[in-house]
Amino acid sequence: MDAAEGSIVVKAPVADVYKRWLAFEDYPKFMTVVKRVRKLDENHFVVSLAFNGKQYETTLEMMLCVPERRLAWRTLADHRAPDHLAAGVVSFASLSDQSTCITLKLTSSFGGAVSRRVDRYLRNFKTLIEGNGS
Repeated sequence: MDAAEGSIVVKAPVADVYKRWLAFEDYPKFMTVVKRVRKLDENHFVVSLAFNGKQYETTLEMMLCVPERRLAWRTLADHRAPDHLAAGVVSFASLSDQSTCITLKLTSSFGGAVSRRVDRYLRNFKTLIEGNGS
């Protein structure tokens, strides 16, 4: 499994940043491999992915939610994508009333340059949260 970590500072209060990151239906707007997210229950989601020219669907489990501080998730091995596992942790640190540092750690067996994906996801999220995205 490949792993990477990256950080970015966004011009938004930590409460707004955390709330936006919890909006799983918005993941396709900043995580380029995610095409659709469907909520199953409070902690489980079906995620449709497009990666390396192939389509995947996997179950994501939210393992940790510490309001305005940290979220952690993992994919669950199942018949839809038995060999493809991923896990992530995103942390939020308030720097001021209008500034938040986001740190994303991602581990993935999907291949590809995980560090480039982490950087891209963070830049895309910054654009989204600062009002420059849809």
